[in-house]
Amino acid sequence: MRKIFNAIMVITITLCLFSSVSFSADMEILGAGATFPLPLYTKMFDTYNKNTGVKVNYQGVGSGAGITQFINKTVDFGATDAFMSDEEMKQAGAEVLHIPTALGAVVLTYNLPNNPKIKFSPETIADIFLGKITKWDDPKIKADNADISLPDMNIAVVHRSDGSGTTHIFTDYLSKVSADWKKGPGTGKSINWPTGLGAKGNPGVAGLVKQLPGSIGYVELIYAIQNKMPVGVIKNKSGVFIEPTIKSTTAAAGIALPADTRASITDTSAKDGYPIAGFTWLIIYKEQKYGNRTKEKAEALLKMLWWMTHEGQSLAEPLQYAPLPKDAVAKVDAILKSAVYGGAKILK
Repeated sequence: MRKIFNAIMVITITLCLFSSVSFSADMEILGAGATFPLPLYTKMFDTYNKNTGVKVNYQGVGSGAGITQFINKTVDFGATDAFMSDEEMKQAGAEVLHIPTALGAVVLTYNLPNNPKIKFSPETIADIFLGKITKWDDPKIKADNADISLPDMNIAVVHRSDGSGTTHIFTDYLSKVSADWKKGPGTGKSINWPTGLGAKGNPGVAGLVKQLPGSIGYVELIYAIQNKMPVGVIKNKSGVFIEPTIKSTTAAAGIALPADTRASITDTSAKDGYPIAGFTWLIIYKEQKYGNRTKEKAEALLKMLWWMTHEGQSLAEPLQYAPLPKDAVAKVDAILKSAVYGGAKILK
């Protein structure tokens, strides 16, 4: 009898181990949203899959669509470059957690002969996207670029056509530096553009600018680098012309973050900070027991988020994203540890 019992125990343990391996290999986490961090997330999720066997199916559909899918509970997490508004939080119907994963720079990229490095003042940027400055050799642009021979070319503005967190960061900046912009188009993931052509996603804007001579658009830094496109040098609040780099993006985040991390860092007062930068967030429900979700799925999601905001941060800089500052990581730890399943904490 003892031999039979021992044999049964061995079989049971083996089956449990096999079940655990199969679970990890079969686990799939669904997410959708921002294209701003898409290159980073693609690398992170591929690395995480190789390390753990957990697959993450992420669709870069824009922050607006990502929030909608999250609220509709068709994905395990949403992704957005604009923290959810109070109204969107109400629509969610339950407490939402914002987990910042990195910082990125929104840059001006353009298509001109020889693509010189152009400096832009805040007022000039606003007037270009308001349709008030329509030529590249306009006196306002020339005033900041006396050493450059600017062409007599029409400016073709390119903007996002979809609901976009990148647009929110850009228009949040414009609303802070231009009274005309603030009382006109304003801030939002989707706005009524005064001028220009629309393209979907950061890849769409980068692609259209690259194809269209005389054009200018706004994209996350990595998209300009990947397409070997120039980026503008922007005058910040301190009057210093700043290039978008990891260092200047990190400097922009030198603020005291609130506990929920929902903060804007555009038009930074940091002397060496790049002024059009922002956090990008993943969003999840604090109470993970909803619908048909299992505890195993909730645990897998929280473990993945912990990895992304800790070990996974090493993947940010090679892709031109700024890793989370220490203060932000401390806030993230507290946020992740507050997530529960059936009222019980998921991470200890």
